[in-house]
Amino acid sequence: MTDLTTATAARLVEGYARGEFSPVEAVRAVLERTEEIQPRVNAFVRIDAEEALRQAAESAGRWRRGEPAGLLDGVPVSVKDILLLRGGPTLRGSLTVPADGPWDEDAPAVARLREHGAVFTGKTTTPEFGWKGVTDSPRHGATGNPYDPSLTAGGSSGGSAAAVALGAGPLSLGTDGGGSVRIPASFCGIFAPKPTYGRVPLYPAGAYGTLAHVGPMTRDARDAALLMDVVTGPDARDWSQLGPVPGSFRDGLDGGVAGLRVAYSPDLGGRAAVDAEVAAAVRRAAEALEELGARVEEADPGLPDAVESFHTLWFSGAARVTQHLDDERRALLDPGLREVCEPGASYSVLDYLAAVDVRMAMGRIAGAFHTRYDLLVTPTLPITAFALGAEVPPGSPHGRWTGWTPFTRPFNMTQQPAVSVPCGTDGRGLPVGVQLVGARHADALVLRAAHALYEAGAAGVPAPPPLVDGASSGGAGARLR
Repeated sequence: MTDLTTATAARLVEGYARGEFSPVEAVRAVLERTEEIQPRVNAFVRIDAEEALRQAAESAGRWRRGEPAGLLDGVPVSVKDILLLRGGPTLRGSLTVPADGPWDEDAPAVARLREHGAVFTGKTTTPEFGWKGVTDSPRHGATGNPYDPSLTAGGSSGGSAAAVALGAGPLSLGTDGGGSVRIPASFCGIFAPKPTYGRVPLYPAGAYGTLAHVGPMTRDARDAALLMDVVTGPDARDWSQLGPVPGSFRDGLDGGVAGLRVAYSPDLGGRAAVDAEVAAAVRRAAEALEELGARVEEADPGLPDAVESFHTLWFSGAARVTQHLDDERRALLDPGLREVCEPGASYSVLDYLAAVDVRMAMGRIAGAFHTRYDLLVTPTLPITAFALGAEVPPGSPHGRWTGWTPFTRPFNMTQQPAVSVPCGTDGRGLPVGVQLVGARHADALVLRAAHALYEAGAAGVPAPPPLVDGASSGGAGARLR
């Protein structure tokens, strides 16, 4: 018997086509799993079981007639509560966003999923306006880690990562402006690519401008490629979208890595002190690529840290999205968000353009580097999950989340595709992620290399342990309806 809560999207579609099980059975199993995990980890802000089962029943009818709507007909999908999903509010983790509608529009990626028959089970938790690398907000509380709910799931797509890791659907849509799909993927032991900027259309434009990407969150590379085939469909509302994708991201996925030129950078030029167990797991992943035929050597691209330039872009975006609030509503904001809005509002246009100049310089460095190397391998993060409710690890010298994410945010600055792949655990059994980075537009190559690690058994982590009764993230929690 197939466990429908752990089945991949590809396996579900295969089962529907063969008549082994129906979308109604799969969606019901996922909803039951969602109800089980929700009080423990607070992965969802809204769950609509009645609507999901209605969609599943329609999908089952299409499969019986041999007329599936598309590539993901009947597959349960969740959506981060940053992206519009018509029929309900998108509150972005904020008490300052009114819940009254009308909520009658889908974000582009959501619209493509709907066209392909996906079943929407709910919206997942996010920090307020997706501003930080952990998931807690004044409106919806905190999201706990699937491996230990007293620890953070990471962020800002922490709800999506926890949901996928714990069987509440094989697919979720997240967003990534500085690591926000890759950070929680690393902490929660799942797979998440940040595509090349513009590859997945985005509307409305993110608060953080061209740093922000939409990214799939899945359990393996094949599902990510399948989801990419759907959500990269064009949408005229995004003026910065890239052109149509030639072919499918699944084409060539089994091509392997033999002959690829791979640069392995254990700390991205001394960017951060990496925990020994994290470093060892990432090194094993690099060695696995070499065993699979890649030409691996230790090399660093020479990118500047550029955290202050990132802050200029990020904090000014935060200030812009909250600019309209009066003092009474501003007092409702996450205190940390309120703090970063102060410098964000003080930057001049020249400061902003200087930060853009840094981005362009970083892009030139990365472009030259990828004429010599097809892929760059780094840790996704220098650490594993830490205490729930903290922006930085206890005892950390860093004041903000950007201090412990030195390997993710550079590739939002350069707009390159980068994926976090689970590659082991630390001594506490917490997942570790390895990051594979490609040149701009090399999304298919990045997915292919990640898939090779999976096929060789060099990627992945043990499933999360059963959640113990009473172990709770303490979040506000959504309720089934």
